[in-house]
Amino acid sequence: MPLISNSYGKGRVRIMRVQRDSSRHEVRELSVQAMLTGDFTAAYTQGDNRQVIATDSIKNIINIVARDHVGAENEVFAGALAQYFLDRYPHVTGVDISAQETKWRRIDVEGAPHDHAFVLDGNGKPTVTLAATREGTRLASGVDGFTFLKTTQSGWEDYWFDEATTLKPTADRIFATAMDAQWLWSGVPASYEAANAAVLEAALKVFATTYSPGVQASLYQMGEAVLAAVPELAEISMACPNKHYLPIDLSPFGRAFDGQVFTPTDEPHGQIVCTVGRG
Repeated sequence: MPLISNSYGKGRVRIMRVQRDSSRHEVRELSVQAMLTGDFTAAYTQGDNRQVIATDSIKNIINIVARDHVGAENEVFAGALAQYFLDRYPHVTGVDISAQETKWRRIDVEGAPHDHAFVLDGNGKPTVTLAATREGTRLASGVDGFTFLKTTQSGWEDYWFDEATTLKPTADRIFATAMDAQWLWSGVPASYEAANAAVLEAALKVFATTYSPGVQASLYQMGEAVLAAVPELAEISMACPNKHYLPIDLSPFGRAFDGQVFTPTDEPHGQIVCTVGRG
């Protein structure tokens, strides 16, 4: 029987890079996965491991490249890591790198960000994915679980209605989501960090300042704004679970519902997904 495809590597390699070339330190904490493809068929079909780079060695290489690129932005680090494997091992034909960042934010002391003291920044985890061969690379950045909410200027009306429909239309509801998003690079920005921040800034501006007739429409408008703001992007994909806030009926207690008390729930939730590109 043929071996149709294979890859292997090391996952959840956790590294903390601390750049100390000045009194103002920079920290970047990542969980990295590196997967290799290439001439490894014999290890699967014949138990012949002579071409196999031990996954422990892959872990060591991740640490080595982290040390050699302490100050590199995550996207640059991912590229350097993939190139290390391609340069060192001729029988490796492809490298897939994925990395998720644990964000740390500087502590403010008397109104100024501290040089070397941080607190955990809990909203969303930045991500990088890179697929590299000797012919080229495909690089995407993103964020997982980026959570935002607005308390009005959102509705859901004029949807398909039949015997299965029980949801009542509304022109005023809470809109909340924990977005997973990924944006594909077609060019190299002056700063990945600044460009990634511009992505979120553009998306949130649309979210905050425009009426939402539905998550679908808002995602498309956010995608349009992101591509206008960051010309180095080819497309952006967004997946947004609709985190529900359900009105509580307090009429048995002599109190009317006036849009002020809700029950939060995210199970089950609507799942809205789209990709916006330049065409």
